[in-house]
Amino acid sequence: MNVKIVNKSNNSLPAYATESSAGVDLYSFLEQPVILQPLQRAMIPTGIFIELPVGYEAQIRPRSGLAAKHGLTVLNTPGTIDADYRGEIKIILVNLSNEPFTINSGERIAQMIISSYEHVSWMQVNELNETNRGDGGFGHTGI
Repeated sequence: MNVKIVNKSNNSLPAYATESSAGVDLYSFLEQPVILQPLQRAMIPTGIFIELPVGYEAQIRPRSGLAAKHGLTVLNTPGTIDADYRGEIKIILVNLSNEPFTINSGERIAQMIISSYEHVSWMQVNELNETNRGDGGFGHTGI
């Protein structure tokens, strides 16, 4: 699939790290470093603008290495970029660690996955078909 992209940053285009990667890495595009204090959040620009085909979304997800090693994650995850959005992609990062974390321009800060979706038509009914699970919810199958 071809997707139109405008790159106003000095970073390379989003790219897959390996041949089988599901997501592309997104890079920060900053005039100066951003220091995230513990529990602080910030919207980090990427300089990237995309035009997705109707029926597709871009999902923004954390990078596992930043989360595991530094407690840095993406709020509102997965964030959705709709096909009709034309603004800059910005990443809402939060520092869940006990130490300040510095984000420099050009660092990989998130990953983006392009995914198809469908719109549904709701059929209002009075009851749903029975299943073995029924209404068993959170933790009903054990720990």
